[in-house]
Amino acid sequence: MKRVSRWLARVCMAAVLFGAVGLEAVSVNAEEAPVSPLVVETPENRVQTYQCGEPQDFVLNIRNTSTERIANVVVSPVLKDKGDEWPFVTDYQSYEARLEGLNPSGTEGDAGSVVFGFTQRDDAGAARYQLTFQITAGIVTVDEDGKETIENITTEKSFYVNTSAKIEEIENPEENLEENQEEIPEDLMLAAGGFDTGEASYVGGGGSSSSGNGSVPRVIVTGFTTNPGDVRAGSDFVLTVHLKNTSKKTRVNNMLFELQAPTEGKDEQTIAPAFLPTSGSNSIYMEGIPAGGTADISISLNAKSDLVQKPYEIGLSMKYEDSDAAQIEAGASLSIPVKQNVRFEFSEFEITPESIEVGSEANVSCNLYNLGRIKLYNVKAIFEGDGIKKEEVFLGNVEPGTSTAIDAMLEGTKASEGEGKVKMTLSYEDEAGTVATAEESFNLMVMEAMESGGDMMTEGMMEEPKAGLPIVPIAVAAAIVIILIVVTIMRKKRKARKLLAEEEELLDELDGPSEDEQQ
Repeated sequence: MKRVSRWLARVCMAAVLFGAVGLEAVSVNAEEAPVSPLVVETPENRVQTYQCGEPQDFVLNIRNTSTERIANVVVSPVLKDKGDEWPFVTDYQSYEARLEGLNPSGTEGDAGSVVFGFTQRDDAGAARYQLTFQITAGIVTVDEDGKETIENITTEKSFYVNTSAKIEEIENPEENLEENQEEIPEDLMLAAGGFDTGEASYVGGGGSSSSGNGSVPRVIVTGFTTNPGDVRAGSDFVLTVHLKNTSKKTRVNNMLFELQAPTEGKDEQTIAPAFLPTSGSNSIYMEGIPAGGTADISISLNAKSDLVQKPYEIGLSMKYEDSDAAQIEAGASLSIPVKQNVRFEFSEFEITPESIEVGSEANVSCNLYNLGRIKLYNVKAIFEGDGIKKEEVFLGNVEPGTSTAIDAMLEGTKASEGEGKVKMTLSYEDEAGTVATAEESFNLMVMEAMESGGDMMTEGMMEEPKAGLPIVPIAVAAAIVIILIVVTIMRKKRKARKLLAEEEELLDELDGPSEDEQQ
């Protein structure tokens, strides 16, 4: 029994030691896993919408955010095991796109794009799919001897795409149309800009006698575009709406469209529609759309200058007639994202001291004022110059209408050339994670450090006058005093001799005989 107990104790101890070693190994591997410096995103961070059976390019923009060169960038979609999880026609066993390399961040060639050509499957339906891409690359580092080493990194990035239902599936079974629309999440449509097609019905509830089956010819919105692509608050843009007559038998005529924009503002002075037609009319007329045909309508609009950065929903009402002139009403809504321009300013730089020696530091500070209507995320200030050590200051998020202080200690590394120009690069992100930068510059002179012997001599020379009396000034003052005394004495003696001479002359005149006595 004792032997069995000892054997069990040894087994338990071995298991504990093995588990501890395993956990430690996992922890070390987790810490050593490199973080990918690549930022991968779709153009304008938008969600693409595919049409059934139509090929369309899927573009990914890749940017290097590190200070090292990135080589051998390979991007490949992760194909799902189940066919219904991948919305595109699979023509090849695997897909792959490459970039030879990306230069360090902030230099020319630090970004590139890869393109995949996808075609939506017929049975994908109107839904949202998630596409996952695997990105592999190598971080190139160079040691002091000029030898290059490559550290391989692997990361994955996922994106959403919208797919559209097949036309035959959405023509007249209203239930099918409604179900397909409900599969597209509203928050996704609002975030990237979307649309929603409502019901169509005859005015008064009647039906067309010529249709034979009582179906309503439906006109739906298949998409929209804006020119320019980004709608900025306070600017004009052209809205183009894509329409389709889903009926294969009935032409629609005498079409009238009206846009209803939401009202925005806090008081009577600022309340106004978010979008106003530049021509003064929000109505659009079209003669008609043939059965199964498509058409576009366009209108020039102006976005209100004080709009908050978010999507705004525009209502689109439609009135048209079938081939028997029976009136039909329908509606749709469009979600248009509006962006605000980033506005900020810097105060003047305060530099203390204005010049430094190699190895010493200077304090540089200024204020950042966010004058816009959007929040700045992950704000950083990076100081770079030929004569200073690179310094990075993280400021965090800056709310609209607020300010934050930028304070950095810059160390001199070598003597400046010229005026000692230093560049401060401010980087920030918007709500979509897109990074932008701004630059400011100032002068900070860096001088060579003085040798220790010269410093001691200088200190001695500066302290010597403090230890003794100012000999030269005293000697000069003494000489001046002596000269004044001598001059005063000489003047007194000269005056005394003159008085003595005058007295002798007067006595001589008194002692001499008069004229009467001589006669």
